[in-house]
Amino acid sequence: MESFKAAIAVGAHAIESDVHVTLDSVVIMSHDPDLARTTDAVGLIKERNWFGEDGMEHCRTLKEPKQPMPTFAQTIELLMLPENRHVKFNVDVKVQNNPDRLFKLMHQTISAQENWETTLAPRIVLGLWHPTFIVPAKTHLPYLSLAHIGVSLEIAREYFWESCDAFSILFIALASTEGERFRKDAKAAGKSIMVWTVNDPLQMTEAVRWGVDAIITDKPKDWIDLRARISENYESSAEYGRSFLWTSPYYYRPTHLLFGYIARKRLEKVAGPFLKAVLPAQVTPEIRVSAAA
Repeated sequence: MESFKAAIAVGAHAIESDVHVTLDSVVIMSHDPDLARTTDAVGLIKERNWFGEDGMEHCRTLKEPKQPMPTFAQTIELLMLPENRHVKFNVDVKVQNNPDRLFKLMHQTISAQENWETTLAPRIVLGLWHPTFIVPAKTHLPYLSLAHIGVSLEIAREYFWESCDAFSILFIALASTEGERFRKDAKAAGKSIMVWTVNDPLQMTEAVRWGVDAIITDKPKDWIDLRARISENYESSAEYGRSFLWTSPYYYRPTHLLFGYIARKRLEKVAGPFLKAVLPAQVTPEIRVSAAA
């Protein structure tokens, strides 16, 4: 939560985090599906309760200052503060989740906010890795924009192009001839491009040259300062050359294809085979009644 607040304070236009669901149905913000790497607790989030004497509400981060894990509801409360009504929220949906369960719980939290249809929903982007999450997202959260998060342009085109408004793609995957073609096609189709995780000024400047819509970074102040310098004097971007794109194997097509293959195998191991989404004809009655209320 302190990281969210700090990012907003330095001028970030959005915050990004991952979601998981506890055994007692609390949606929490966590990158990892387990607790051991970043907290003083152990175990899988989906197998632990949030509430109770041994609940995760008592967990604290290993890094200082030691903080509790934020819940999705607490994060929404932060975004609903009057001074934060301009901040967007990019929700990274990890494939360890049951999508129907997760999206129902998210809807309950979102729809509980005052005037949520106009003050909150337009600011949330739901990021999906696996195509089987598309139909549950369209069913339970039909009012949210969808983005595909991934490392493979082939997967993005085949499984997510028709369903998503935006694409959040690993930087190196866009740094190729195929990446340039993808960016142009997305722009022509009115789809947004976000690029991650961009911490190097060389990559930041290259992303500016590409004309992407958003940069996801661990260093928001560095990016905001760089963007201001470039805005004032575009020629200053010349100090950041492009030779790095040819000096590392990470920027070549075979590497991208390998990364895409590995990513797909890992995702399918957890959430099952990739299947093209068959979208529902309409939103379920339960959600339509709730939205109307």
